[in-house]
Amino acid sequence: MVICRDMNVTINGEERDLPELASGAKLADLIALLGLKGDRIAVEHNGTIAARGGWNVAALNPGDKLEIVHFVGGGLV
Repeated sequence: MVICRDMNVTINGEERDLPELASGAKLADLIALLGLKGDRIAVEHNGTIAARGGWNVAALNPGDKLEIVHFVGGGLV
């Protein structure tokens, strides 16, 4: 059996090596590592929208593709 020690994923089209995460890390771990606020993003994981309530159970694997969208508020000044 081969154990992957480093995580390599594609985020918004950019390949990223994330040695802080091991294979099987959860999507919530990645979001925390990136310093993102969970209530202001939407995540697509391998072509499927990842429900916020499932981020703690959604496992990441090397080669996964993620699209992360930040919501930005604005208004009249």
